[in-house]
Amino acid sequence: HTLVVTSSSNLIKSEEIVGKSNEKPLLYEGTTVITDPKNPLVLPILHAESTAYSYKPDLPVKDYSLGTGKDLLLIAALQARNNARVVFSGSLYFFSDVAFRNSVQKVDGKTYNISGNQEVASNIVLWTLKDRGMIRVKSVNHHKVGESSPPPSYTIMDMAVFLVELERWENGKWIPHDANDVQVEFVRIDPFWRGNLKNMKNGKYEFTFKIPDTYGVYQFKVEYNRIGFTAIRSSTMVSVIPLEHTQYERFILSAYPYYSSAFSMMFGVFIFSFVFLHYREDKAKGE
Repeated sequence: HTLVVTSSSNLIKSEEIVGKSNEKPLLYEGTTVITDPKNPLVLPILHAESTAYSYKPDLPVKDYSLGTGKDLLLIAALQARNNARVVFSGSLYFFSDVAFRNSVQKVDGKTYNISGNQEVASNIVLWTLKDRGMIRVKSVNHHKVGESSPPPSYTIMDMAVFLVELERWENGKWIPHDANDVQVEFVRIDPFWRGNLKNMKNGKYEFTFKIPDTYGVYQFKVEYNRIGFTAIRSSTMVSVIPLEHTQYERFILSAYPYYSSAFSMMFGVFIFSFVFLHYREDKAKGE
């Protein structure tokens, strides 16, 4: 196989997997990987240059190659739905001491004392062994506005508060995970509410909303999927009940015409009864 120099810009854009970006080129010698681009579980850690191609090394190229350009993956990873991780690499040389110590000269003449292989390889190993990119839900809480503990059930149109706390594994310990893109859904069959959780700092998030006017069994759902991190799927079931008979409004503005018609009918019956009972014809005038 050909020893190729590939730019660090071909790495996946995730500090959790490959570390901070740098301009040191990478050395690669080996085969390539072709994956299904529609598979959401596959992560293209390092893809080839646009001028690269793959073919059988002991045969001349007489027809279309097995793969070309950026469709070829030099290093790929798969994170399963249970957050298990596996990395596929077509090159042992990429992870060797020789590649770590070799100097690199690019086509434009720019020279680097060492390649960027060691830094990238170290970060990939840490990520694969789950020493980086691990997130978990520390706690979940919900309650009505003005209260502090979860109620047995919510009533329609109540104001509710949902709270969740996230942690990230870093440097051998769990620390608060702060982000601005965590969302929560309030779901019965379909989501009735979907909103961004407000970052309260120190890994704590909060969302205040009004319970829908439809009763039933609901779930608070938090699904957080970001490249380089483990997937979070948290659900908390709650029940929503209709208003009790004592909680309805005594008078409804839209029903005022019906109220007035009822009272006018009562008043009319009273007048009719009064006239009917007390009216007496003049006998002399009648004779």
